[in-house]
Amino acid sequence: MAEILLWKIRHERGITLVELEKMTGLGKTTLNNIENGRVSPTIDEVEKICRGMGVTFRELVRSEYDR
Repeated sequence: MAEILLWKIRHERGITLVELEKMTGLGKTTLNNIENGRVSPTIDEVEKICRGMGVTFRELVRSEYDR
């Protein structure tokens, strides 16, 4: 199962959910749900997060198949 490292990256960079909302165009609730594993992000959402935060897919998503 893939793990989304959004919370880790966001906290390392000192970015609030409000700031991340502006950076990605995704709602705070959606971002919070992704961070807490309540929902799996769509490919479109992953791309918006990567673009907004300036990270690669591999930096954002940890997978057992990424070895």
